[in-house]
Amino acid sequence: MNFCRSLGLSLALVLTAGTSLAFGQTIGVVVPRSGTFSALGEQILNGANFQAEASESTIVTIDDPCSADGGGTVAEQLIGAKVDAAIGFLCSETLEGALPALSAAGIPAITTSVRSQILMEDALKHGWLLYRLAPSDRAEAAKLVDVILGDWAEKPVALIDDGTLHGRELVDTIRNALEEKGLKPVFVDTYRPGQEQQVALVRRLARAGATHVFVGGDRSDITVIARDAAAEKIALTVLGGDALNAANRPLPLNYGVYAVTVPDYQTLPDALEVAKAMRAKGLEPEGYVLPAYAAATIAAEAVGIARSENKPIGEVLLSRAFNTVIGPVRFNEKHELADNPYRLLLWRGDAFAPPPTSAD
Repeated sequence: MNFCRSLGLSLALVLTAGTSLAFGQTIGVVVPRSGTFSALGEQILNGANFQAEASESTIVTIDDPCSADGGGTVAEQLIGAKVDAAIGFLCSETLEGALPALSAAGIPAITTSVRSQILMEDALKHGWLLYRLAPSDRAEAAKLVDVILGDWAEKPVALIDDGTLHGRELVDTIRNALEEKGLKPVFVDTYRPGQEQQVALVRRLARAGATHVFVGGDRSDITVIARDAAAEKIALTVLGGDALNAANRPLPLNYGVYAVTVPDYQTLPDALEVAKAMRAKGLEPEGYVLPAYAAATIAAEAVGIARSENKPIGEVLLSRAFNTVIGPVRFNEKHELADNPYRLLLWRGDAFAPPPTSAD
C-alpha cells in the first residue's frame, strides 16, 4: 500500500507539472553551496530535487563559485557528468564563463534568476544555448508602461525615483514611453532615499496636482511615502515596481499600494497541488523553489521529447509551450519568456494579490 501511494503521488506530481513520462534524464543543477547566496541555492536545489523525484530524473549538483574563472570548471563538471541539460545559475559570471563549452557540447542552460540583457545578447550572437526563466531587464518597465497607459491615461501622473541606477533608468524608460504616447507627467523628480519621513515630498506632489505616482525606489521608501500621504490626507495612488516584493519591515506597507511584480507562485492554480505536497514533506515552496521545479520540469520534458523525436534539445525548447507549476512557459526566438510574467498586484495588508479592478 505504501508503494502504491508513493507511485500515485509521483504520477500526480508528474501530471501536475506537465512533465514527460520518458524517464532517465540527467539534469545538472548549478547553485552556490556556501557564501552569501547559499540560501537561495538551497531553494533551487530543493525545487529541482522534488521535481526529480516525480519524474525519476537524476540530479547532479554542481557548486556555483559565482566567478567568471569558475564558469569553465563548472562546464567541465557538467560535461563530465554527462548531463542532458543544466538549470539554476544564480550568478551571471559563472553562467557567462560556462556557456561556450556547454553549448559546444549541446547542453542547454536554463537560468532561474540571471536577467542581464547584455549576456542574452551575447548568447544570441554566439549561438549559446541559454534560455531564461527569469524575466528580462526590460519586462518590468514594459508592464509598468502598460499599466499606466491602460489605467492612468486620464490621470495626473507623477514619476519619482530614488537616484539609484536602477530607479533612475526605470523612471527614464517609463517617462520616454509615456511621452511617445502623448502622456506627459505633471511631476518628475528624484527624492532622497532612506528618510524617516517624506512629508515635504508628498506635499510637493499634491501642489503639482498629482493624484497618481510611480515610485522607482525600494519598499521602505515607498512605505514611508504612502504612510505620509495618508497622514497628510493627500489622496495619492501609489505604484511601485518589483522592488516592492520584499520583506514587510521595518514599517508595514499601507493597504492599497500597487506593485508591478511577479506573483507569489505558490498561490497560482497550477502550483497548488505541488505546493501542498511539498509542505506535506516539510518543504516550504518559497523563493526559487517553484521556479526551480518549473525549470527542472522544462528540462526533463525537453530532453524526453528530443530523444523521442531525434531533435536537438535547443530546438525543442523553442518549439512549444511547457506546462509548469508557474504556468505555461514558452520561450521566444530570443530565448526569453514569450509572456511577460509581471502582473499588477495590490497590497492587501499581508500579501500582494490581483486587484479587484484596475489601478484607480
